[in-house]
Amino acid sequence: MARFLPEPSFSHASPSKVGVLLVNLGSPDAPTVQALRPYLKQFLSDPRVVEIPKAIWWLILNGIILNLRPKKSAAKYASIWTKDGSPLRVWTEKQAKLVKGYLGEQYPEQLVVDYAMRYGNPSIESKIMQMKAQNCQHLVVVPLYPQYAASTSASVFDEVSRVLQKIRFQPALRIMAPFFDETPYIDALAQSVREHWQLNGRGDHLLMSFHGVPKYTLDKGDPYHCHCHKTARLLAEALGLDAGQYTVAFQSRFGKAEWLKPYTSEILHQLGKRNLNTLDVICPGFVADCLETLEEIAIEGRDEYRAEGGKNYRYIPCLNDRDQWIAALSGLISRELTGWLTSGRADKNSKIQLNQRDIMAKHLSLQK
Repeated sequence: MARFLPEPSFSHASPSKVGVLLVNLGSPDAPTVQALRPYLKQFLSDPRVVEIPKAIWWLILNGIILNLRPKKSAAKYASIWTKDGSPLRVWTEKQAKLVKGYLGEQYPEQLVVDYAMRYGNPSIESKIMQMKAQNCQHLVVVPLYPQYAASTSASVFDEVSRVLQKIRFQPALRIMAPFFDETPYIDALAQSVREHWQLNGRGDHLLMSFHGVPKYTLDKGDPYHCHCHKTARLLAEALGLDAGQYTVAFQSRFGKAEWLKPYTSEILHQLGKRNLNTLDVICPGFVADCLETLEEIAIEGRDEYRAEGGKNYRYIPCLNDRDQWIAALSGLISRELTGWLTSGRADKNSKIQLNQRDIMAKHLSLQK
């Protein structure tokens, strides 16, 4: 078996390009049991996602979970599936096209922007190889997770590293840092809430629901919990909310282990009993709507809230393709591109740099 992937044809006459790869979690190819089984197997086999001894987890995963969960998950995906496919994939593809539109105006010939999924299709490996075929000798990977967690951001790094280990001519690599406290991201979140209030009226309380992770990850030094709370605090400050007007909670608990608390489901039950007129719910840890937002929060969360007597329940969509968000994301990516791209003023800048070198060389010659 060959150690390296085959290299695409190369020509010195072809200008090198910079690739920007947006990466999100992923979804199955279809809302069916047949499609869910391989997707869940890939996802739940990642040691970053499930930190249980491999032999024990293999028995649980293959003996129980993959025989029971695909059917339940398929039904959930079917409830939010669109004519164009998985919402997460649809929104991520659109985000990549819009970022290309923002950045491509300045660098039309040098920049390749695409997207991949950590699990499922399109894979990170396939997209990196496509970028290599376009002579991308520099690569910026953008994990679309605002808050860093080993089970998400680090897993993307692992997969990129795995692919690069199989490449002979590797591109230069940058991986964008988490943006949980970046002002443009916070501003985009805040504006989405304000516009929701302008259209629908301001709710009595705002619930910020983040994806959960096992508590032991916090104990081991994962910064995710801190990142989520800082995002929530900055968003609350931007909206002018005091501590009693919003709640932070964590959703998507899986298994019997303790996860980050408070659990979103428990908070929804508590808020449902408070006789609020209207509850607004937002998921600041997701930049694109997906199963966890559209089914778990917008549908299941609403039902849990109303089961306890809650009245109006309003889910605020993710940032998706909002102009302010795309501009913010493009700005963050542009910062990562520093030094790797030249604008239409490249020739002029090059001449200036050349003149500076000539002046320095002449200065040194005079000193001899």
